[in-house]
Amino acid sequence: MSRTDVYETVTNAIASAIEKGFSGETFEMPWHGMSDIPQNASTQKRYRGINVPLLWITQLDRGFKSGLWATYKQWAELGAQVRKGEKSTQIIFWKQVDLKDGEENEDENKIRMFARHSQVFNADQVDGFSIPEAIKPAEIQQIESCTDFLKATGAIVQHADARAYYDLISDKIYMPQKTLFRATKHSTATENYYSTLLHELTHWSGAAKRLNRFNINNCAEKKDYAFEELVAELGAAMLCASLGVASTPRPDHAHYIGGWLKALGNDKKFIFSAASAAQKAVDYLYSLQSAETAENFVRAA
Repeated sequence: MSRTDVYETVTNAIASAIEKGFSGETFEMPWHGMSDIPQNASTQKRYRGINVPLLWITQLDRGFKSGLWATYKQWAELGAQVRKGEKSTQIIFWKQVDLKDGEENEDENKIRMFARHSQVFNADQVDGFSIPEAIKPAEIQQIESCTDFLKATGAIVQHADARAYYDLISDKIYMPQKTLFRATKHSTATENYYSTLLHELTHWSGAAKRLNRFNINNCAEKKDYAFEELVAELGAAMLCASLGVASTPRPDHAHYIGGWLKALGNDKKFIFSAASAAQKAVDYLYSLQSAETAENFVRAA
């Protein structure tokens, strides 16, 4: 099957899926990023409320790769040692206190909740800790066809942020750490990582010095933004199919694309315009490959 046939198959399958609708299903984003809720290493319970953004902010600011936290005592009980000089992070928990007679308030509620503070340390701050199998992050397997393909484009990718995006000003692709990717209902963590990377690579192709697909002055416009996202997700779907990330169009691609179509007023003509732009993007990315590599990709497709 030629690459063009692959693109048409992907586009038609997604268009068909959108027509059928997904009102009865929950869309799963292909990567969780900082929606990967911080977790206590001892109790294995996820933190709640204000502690979630508090720990996220610390994780980002200090470059921690792990989403596991615990108090000094809890780490010691796990056989780990907080390294000397490490700074703790303050979290808040609520303690229930029964009021004594005569202390109740006007509505006679004898229970009060009081905020208390605790200090926790990230797993990156301790020695001697082995992550329990139950909470180990999924291992991202290397897909050589994708890594070779990316390398040939010359795109600069940095794994140093909490979300995936292409920055037009620096002309760089920013990705979360691989440990933040999770399996979803339809895809493995590995597939989700590469699908996200190929989505951003499709954005990268649209820069002025490449395909000049978008105008920086219009990028904030809702429809322009939604259309570009539609192009990027279609491009990712095409690349996933032709590079062997997934053998068939994935349902979560269709969910994501359906969301952007809704933002565009559910005008189905947009998917065909976007598919045309996506195919140009993918063809451009293939044009950057060596002749031998491109031939192998064509044969694989």
